[in-house]
Amino acid sequence: MSRTEVAPGRATEGLPKGGVEYESIYDKLLALANNLWWSWHPEVVELYRDLDPIRWRQLDHNPIALLAEFTAERLEMRASELVLHSRINQAFRRLKEYLATANSWAVAHTGVLGGKPVAYFSAEFGMHESVPIYSGGLGVLSGDHVKSASDLSVPFIAVGLYYDQGYFKQHLDINGYQVEEYIATKVENLPMRPAVDPNGKPISVTIETRDGPLLAKVWLMHVGRVHLYLLDCDVEGNNPEDRELTSRLYGGDHRTRIRQELVLGVGGVRALHALGITPGVYHLNEGHSAFATLEVIREMMETDGLSFDEALRDVAQRTVFTTHTPVPAGHDRFDGGLIEEHLGPLRDRLGISFQQLMGLGRVEPQNEGETFCMTVLALKLSRRANAVSALHGHVSRRMWAHLWPWRVEEEIPIGHITNGVHVRSWLAWQMQQLYDRVFPVKWWLRMGEPEVWQLIQTVDPGELWEIHHTLKNLLLAFVRRRVSRQRRRRGESDESIEAARNMLDPNVLTIGFARRFATYKRADLILSDLDRFNDLLSDPERPIQIVFAGKAHPADEPGKQLIKRIANLRMDDRFASRVAFIEDYDINVCRHLVQGVDVWLNNPRRPLEASGTSGQKAVLNGGLNLSVLDGWWAEAYDGANGFAIGKGTSHVSEQVNDRRDGEDLYRVLEQEVIPLYYDRDVDGLPRLWIRRMMNSISSLAWRFSAHRMVMDYVRHSYLPAAGGLSCEMSVR
Repeated sequence: MSRTEVAPGRATEGLPKGGVEYESIYDKLLALANNLWWSWHPEVVELYRDLDPIRWRQLDHNPIALLAEFTAERLEMRASELVLHSRINQAFRRLKEYLATANSWAVAHTGVLGGKPVAYFSAEFGMHESVPIYSGGLGVLSGDHVKSASDLSVPFIAVGLYYDQGYFKQHLDINGYQVEEYIATKVENLPMRPAVDPNGKPISVTIETRDGPLLAKVWLMHVGRVHLYLLDCDVEGNNPEDRELTSRLYGGDHRTRIRQELVLGVGGVRALHALGITPGVYHLNEGHSAFATLEVIREMMETDGLSFDEALRDVAQRTVFTTHTPVPAGHDRFDGGLIEEHLGPLRDRLGISFQQLMGLGRVEPQNEGETFCMTVLALKLSRRANAVSALHGHVSRRMWAHLWPWRVEEEIPIGHITNGVHVRSWLAWQMQQLYDRVFPVKWWLRMGEPEVWQLIQTVDPGELWEIHHTLKNLLLAFVRRRVSRQRRRRGESDESIEAARNMLDPNVLTIGFARRFATYKRADLILSDLDRFNDLLSDPERPIQIVFAGKAHPADEPGKQLIKRIANLRMDDRFASRVAFIEDYDINVCRHLVQGVDVWLNNPRRPLEASGTSGQKAVLNGGLNLSVLDGWWAEAYDGANGFAIGKGTSHVSEQVNDRRDGEDLYRVLEQEVIPLYYDRDVDGLPRLWIRRMMNSISSLAWRFSAHRMVMDYVRHSYLPAAGGLSCEMSVR
């Protein structure tokens, strides 16, 4: 195969096939909508928004749902009224050029992967708010990974599950308590179609269990040049319980979870086989998909006549594993009964005993009191394992050191590749226009070069501040709109609804805090002294305001109580106009927040933040990070590109640690953040603050992009794995 030909699984045909002639505006807009490439190109997003701004917002920015409300004739008329034809033709032409290009980073750097693509397995993918098959950070990271693999043209296939009810819609009742609502997504409104085999036949897979087969159909979604395959158990032949198996993300009990993971891992490998795709590398993004390794071993044993041990060694050489969880409770564990019920038929074909199978998922193989851990299985069946930040690498080596008792901690074979974000997905359109003018032509192809980002230092401070202020006003308008709508839905008073329409002030230092409401993330740390907090909010000369957002897992009662405490600050006159909680945190809410806040706050208990990426998104848009020295910030903060809480140490007592970090958070706000923000020159510009914004962008944006992350995976994981090298991944 020549380097200009399409490698297996490389989605250069992201437009529908079948000799379709794209003559009408409707056809071109629909073709654009059916490839998620549009979602990271704001000029294409603007096309759909211009057609009907109100419906665009109401439909969660879903272009397929929007187009369904137009006839071809009405759409043509609307496009003529708005003079959209040339913009639509240009966008359509750009997509075709993007899909057809052979001159990319991958041509020179991916080598053997051209014939042996990477198969990337993840339990969730956060591509865009209109495709709700994600819950939070892990899914958004997966989505950014896929988008950058597409932009770089890495030979890459993604495998996941299709959840027709997604995670959950979050509403708060009149008492501030989280209520979960599950809403089925109309598959006809999503940019996917049934996946077909080389003969054009729709693909389905069967996974045997002791209590009967599990069936799944396979969907195909185009993400730029990448194929994303999603397995769906809502098919005839499954019993009613199993038809609901992939309805909800992270729902149900242990039995539901193991069956979902069986479909993802074993079913995912079988789907690739049915598609005629033979990956050279299997990348397990977290342990949910670790059963895939056992299915690949079975394939090799039956195809090549290898013994179990021989096939295991070969598969482990080609498997890359990324762990994201420094919290022990975050690693899936199953008892022996569930393992035998679901893996028993596969175990028979592998020719191993129940004890051997259980041993693969145990730290101590012979310990019958130990459950089966998916992370242990993934670590044992991969030769390249990595954490997602430098500090998380240290934590992971310590956490799993007992798997290699003969090695000192520094030699534990778990390295690190620090997470990054897909720049064009999170960069505000106004900031992109600035970068387009100041940076080199097609700067996004060179975003990993620090020299490119240094040019932000040449921008006039007043211009950067004006852009930031525009984005901040857009955020505050969004917050007011959402909060007033929340209050109206809850039946609150007219006065309360009117107050929401006027809350927050664009001239006040604005802090954002948004993430999963797990207790270790300490959303209420800034509330540890309410009188002092009130002093900060109500200072007549230098006030602050804060916007919160985030979901708690449906089973996490302490997390729900955290949300309730923060949401109910609206009932206290001291805080009502300066504190907002936005319901139903998703990609859209995150995008608004990271683009508009002055400060991004992150204060987990160190070292429990594996990486964190939301602060990296704020960097791109000029927001400054105020964070505990944990995750990515521990390797990013240099004293002049943001603010640090604490000195990178932790007390053994949680209570002492929380008290100490809370005090330091107030100290940094009072003595560093607030004075710097309100220190203005004769033109009203906070020049030292703007200088720190520039330092943040120039020192961090190039280091913490998903492009750099994917390049690191190619160089340090994918290429060695595809080449069959026996060395373990070094500690980086």
